[in-house]
Amino acid sequence: MALTPLDQLTELAVTAEECGFSSIALPDSLFYSEQVSADYPYTPDGSRFWDENTPWVDPLIAAASMGAATDRITFYTSVLKLGSRNPVLLARQVGSVANLTGDRFGLGLGVGWAPEEFEWCGVPYRRRGKRVDEAIDVLRLILGGGMVEYHGEFFDFDKLCMSPAPKRHVPFYIGGHSEPALRRAARVGDGWSSAMMKLDDLRDTIARLNALRAEYGRADEPFEFQAVCIDRFGLDGYREQADVGVTDVITVPWVFDGLGFDAPVEQKKDSIRKFADEIIERF
Repeated sequence: MALTPLDQLTELAVTAEECGFSSIALPDSLFYSEQVSADYPYTPDGSRFWDENTPWVDPLIAAASMGAATDRITFYTSVLKLGSRNPVLLARQVGSVANLTGDRFGLGLGVGWAPEEFEWCGVPYRRRGKRVDEAIDVLRLILGGGMVEYHGEFFDFDKLCMSPAPKRHVPFYIGGHSEPALRRAARVGDGWSSAMMKLDDLRDTIARLNALRAEYGRADEPFEFQAVCIDRFGLDGYREQADVGVTDVITVPWVFDGLGFDAPVEQKKDSIRKFADEIIERF
């Protein structure tokens, strides 16, 4: 649902559920700063592929809204920028979304790349990785339910309880391509979520993640590999992705029909149905 006009979200979610899609991935962007002091890490030239007029929705609010209109399809952030957020406040939001959707929600998490998003939200950019590691611990602790306390370097609180806790475990999908991000995913994640990658890079990264999971004693635990592959498409392409270990393909069906992100919702719904007929049913 990246870059989609907000008034289309619910209709598209209903259609995706009807057509057998398993999940809806929701991206995150806090704001568009006129100037940015770091390169975007997932384009060749470091430029952003959106501008100040591109529509974004808070992914947690979007999941709650679409969850109210659907019954089975799941939602996850891909990925939420944790570095600029307070994990105690975020735990309240995640727990609410999980309960309101009937535990059809997964939390994709990344550090964040833009210094402005940290600093303008009152969080230092420096030592962001260590801060995120603690934030993940805080989220896990609070979402597990009951009276809990935490005393770390970055976050510190005495006993508290947020009720109701999610009835089921909220999966955490860790994003990022760097070695620290892969280690974080292997150590604490229920899965890993890629940005735009070629198949050969996905193959190497999945192999690295499996090696790290073995290193952390987690090789036998369930784990998802969510991929945005930019050089393999169609039925054969998705089979190739599965062969290298991809478990979940993140795709935008209407792009394959030459439609822009601002295309009419009925055309997008037709693309979803076409993708379901040509790929999902045959796969």
